[in-house]
Amino acid sequence: MIELQKCGDQEQWDEYQLENGAHPLQLWGWGQVKAGHGWTAERVFGYDGDTIIGSAQVLIRRLPFPFTSFAYVPRGPLADELYRDDFLQAVAKLVKRDYKSVALSIEPELKEFEAPEGWHRSANKVLPAETVLLDLTKSESDLLAVMAKKTRQYIRKSAAEGITIKPVRTKEELEKCLFIYEQTAQRAGFNLHQHQYYLDVFNLMKDHSPVFAAYLDDQPIAFLWLAISADTAFELYGGMNEDGQTLRANYALKWYAIRKVKEWGISKYDFGGLVVGGVSVFKQGWSAEETVFAGTFDIALSPLYSLWSKGLPLAKTIVHKLKR
Repeated sequence: MIELQKCGDQEQWDEYQLENGAHPLQLWGWGQVKAGHGWTAERVFGYDGDTIIGSAQVLIRRLPFPFTSFAYVPRGPLADELYRDDFLQAVAKLVKRDYKSVALSIEPELKEFEAPEGWHRSANKVLPAETVLLDLTKSESDLLAVMAKKTRQYIRKSAAEGITIKPVRTKEELEKCLFIYEQTAQRAGFNLHQHQYYLDVFNLMKDHSPVFAAYLDDQPIAFLWLAISADTAFELYGGMNEDGQTLRANYALKWYAIRKVKEWGISKYDFGGLVVGGVSVFKQGWSAEETVFAGTFDIALSPLYSLWSKGLPLAKTIVHKLKR
């Protein structure tokens, strides 16, 4: 029998995540960010006797009538394969009991996932299954070798344009990057969270969410924002202004970030997903192949699940609000 215990100790939680290969979206700070913006973060350990066999940071969103809540585990859970199915069932029972959730949705950081009994693939994905995932245990020359020829050329060209790249360390520096992000969103036509959301990511994720910026004449022209755990660097946000576009600063900037997290001992660099358009073309130039994760899986916890899952506008709105 798997016994679940809720965790209220940030140090204990993060220590386990970092020592066992968890994704950065399973770190305590990410749950804190979400908890400040309409969600509840429930962190649970699974025990077999005195041994921890799994963990899950579950994000719960309250829903209007006739629904009660929706529960989601981003890039998790983390569980010993031998116990995984039983652990998932135990987590599902917990959110059904405590939150009356219409469903529990998971997106494991796995390329293959055999859904346990009662689980099925969901049409309402949060994070894209398709991404570019670099193996940072390879040498820099090997990483360069699998890039498209134009990507290598633009890395060299942008690095020679008098650009300086450095970490963003202060709120004032971050505000300038967020101004660039607003320009990028207007240009590309995507929606943003409230301004405070990004400040909370910066303040609550701390060292687990580094921001790098490319500067020209002491002013940022491009930025790249990551979430990191002990093993994985995951792209959260990024953007450029007109000068950044002209100088292709995103090439030198991304290569800097890749080399920096490799230097820190991180073994995987996830480009954060592929979507249709020019951004995906840019990302695909960094590797000869794509990585496809297993996808999104749900377990229905309410008779209303069918109504929730089949194109209900509310479901799509909730899923959109989950995104990074």
